Amino acid sequence: MKLLILGGTRFVGRALVEAAQANGYEVTLFNRGQSNPDLYPEVEQLVGDRDGKLDALKGRHWDAVIDTCGYVPRLVSDSANLLAEAVNHYTFISSISAYADFSIVGLHEDSPLATMADETVEAVDGETYGPLKVLCEKAIDRAMNGRSLHIRAGLIVGPHDQTDRFSYWPYRVARGGEVLAPGKPDGLVQFIDVRDLAAWVIAATAQRLTGPYNVTGPAAPLSMQALLNVCKETTSSDAAFTWVNEDFILAQGVAPWTELPLWMPGEEEAGFGSVDCRKAQAKGLVYRPLAVTVRDTLAWLNSRPADYEWRNGLAAEKEAQVLQAWHEKV
Repeated sequence: MKLLILGGTRFVGRALVEAAQANGYEVTLFNRGQSNPDLYPEVEQLVGDRDGKLDALKGRHWDAVIDTCGYVPRLVSDSANLLAEAVNHYTFISSISAYADFSIVGLHEDSPLATMADETVEAVDGETYGPLKVLCEKAIDRAMNGRSLHIRAGLIVGPHDQTDRFSYWPYRVARGGEVLAPGKPDGLVQFIDVRDLAAWVIAATAQRLTGPYNVTGPAAPLSMQALLNVCKETTSSDAAFTWVNEDFILAQGVAPWTELPLWMPGEEEAGFGSVDCRKAQAKGLVYRPLAVTVRDTLAWLNSRPADYEWRNGLAAEKEAQVLQAWHEKV
């Protein structure tokens, strides 16, 4: 298979390249040439920009394209329209944020989708991210006329994840001591190792699957407590978990999902931890053991510079302050 990847040198993209190469596929990358430009010297790389600089794609043909970096419908429409006659199949990395209501348990591919009042808005933020992904899906469908696959991915984790959203937990638990654990121990969490995501996306693209697929994990329901226990066992840590209720944490000014990753308080907790992925699993989606993801993520984290500034996660000083306040309260 001749495969074009829009992006391809950062987190999800590099996992896709490696999965495609493992299958013997011929890969071409299209990107701005700014992130890790020397990462794959053996791979053809076309330099351009989604915003008006698509000329490098003209006059070429590939069996399929995987779009890893589509956020603005206008720009996604441009690439999809240009590639409609150049590829047989278009795979788009979308998001479970495309759904409208995360108070619903067991969101599936036909659940109501997010909308926005002004569809001309292009600013990507917490409010618009999901609706914009929906509009991107629709733009691709119009251009490809039934030849498109939408990967509604959950939180993507593992080595090379620069967001630090999952990485905080293996790192913090490995440090040991008293660890602030948020909310309910039995609250469900979902995420997927980037390598499992990439392997399935490449296989699904080769099969020319179409329509939306929820792609997150793990295979069985996973509680926050179980995740933290795996982190502790895998790192041989002496961590002791102190469970603090969500109202108290919020009152202390701690931000869900960012300062305490994977934690989503309130009604949305149920939906974020229970997205239905049976459709993708029936088409071969499989997961590596959680301990492997924790181990490999931590190994990569420990290879980063000592002065690396974390993008997400609770600062040690703030964690200590919240724990002290909690103990004084109880």
